[in-house]
Amino acid sequence: MELDRISSLPNDVTEKILSGLPLKEAVRTSILSRKWRYKSDMLQALVFDDECLETQSHPTFSFVNIVDHVLLLHKGPIHRFQLSFSGKLATRDIDRWIFHLSRNPVIKEMILENFEGDIYNIPSCLFSFKDIVHLELYRCLLNPPSTFKGFGSLKSLDLLLVTLAQDVFDNLIGCSPLLEILKLHRCDGFTNLKIDAPKLLFIYIVGDVEDFNLVDSSNLVDAFFYLQVIVDQRGNCCSSGNLLRFFDYQLPHIRRLTIKSNFLKYLSIGALPEKLPKPCQYLIFLSLDMNFDNPDEISTVLCLLRSSPALQELKIWVDPKKDQAAVGEVESCLYDNYNCAYTQLRLVEITKISGVKAQLDFIKSLLLSSPLLERMTVQPASLNGSFKLVKDLLLFKRDSKRAEIMVLDP
Repeated sequence: MELDRISSLPNDVTEKILSGLPLKEAVRTSILSRKWRYKSDMLQALVFDDECLETQSHPTFSFVNIVDHVLLLHKGPIHRFQLSFSGKLATRDIDRWIFHLSRNPVIKEMILENFEGDIYNIPSCLFSFKDIVHLELYRCLLNPPSTFKGFGSLKSLDLLLVTLAQDVFDNLIGCSPLLEILKLHRCDGFTNLKIDAPKLLFIYIVGDVEDFNLVDSSNLVDAFFYLQVIVDQRGNCCSSGNLLRFFDYQLPHIRRLTIKSNFLKYLSIGALPEKLPKPCQYLIFLSLDMNFDNPDEISTVLCLLRSSPALQELKIWVDPKKDQAAVGEVESCLYDNYNCAYTQLRLVEITKISGVKAQLDFIKSLLLSSPLLERMTVQPASLNGSFKLVKDLLLFKRDSKRAEIMVLDP
């Protein structure tokens, strides 16, 4: 008989083939040969999403049956479990599946996305997964038992529209000593962000907070902050200023930094030095939401630029509703900036400018202080005055002979 090449494939090869297929297609491989009949029952990664379904009249009922059937017949460990069904699922069904998984708690990756219905209350048995490395939750409520001591192996935490109390958040972060990736998007139930994660490499936070503090982030290389911070009563919150408090020896290895919403305004409160005591030696990318009507914000940005000797790319988004800058104060801080050189800056992008003097002075200072600048891209906020803006930009002197200015259509 001719050699059955499919049946004679090594186990590691068949496992790799099956892991690259959607679950529905992986199950169908059982008809290939007798040896393949039960291979899909030993998959270590189970992804239950819309692709599991055929086009039927009762998709939710069918989906529940599929998950029940696969879990019932499964043999061996499950290292990755993902539930990403766009339909509404009953709480009792999700509870049953998680309880089933907790009988053999070797899960390393858990992804639960609750797209419809009420917020899903995570059952206490999930907190028994001590080996979990990646946890991703969408529209859930986290309320662990009092005996919960954290996930000691957790390296990646991704929470989107998740509700958890302040003490739960503090305990979750503080008891995850190996945490490297943290994503928080519009979470609820806590307002003070105190991040103590010495191994953290990447952080992404979107939301409303009252206070924010990076206790230990010496290994952080990529940070995205879209924070709406309460700043009304923070004039005397820190004698050294929020900028110094935030950057004081906390971000020595940062390479990419994004600051959006009013977080820059929060950082500009208090004392503003010309340069940070300890510069951001490795920062190569900086993106900011900036208001030119606030001289303190401009001074904060200039301080960051002076303190980033390796900066190569700068992106600035301007709020077009706030463009009436205090010209006198702005001129003073920009005039002092002409003697500072951004020796590595190559790409600049400024979006939604209206062409007021403060903005033009800022652009002029960048052009005069960037000897390696290759391209500056500017997008006006509207057509009104855009022709004059182009004319003004083209007349500005440039320190770089290769620098080109591109003006985009509003």
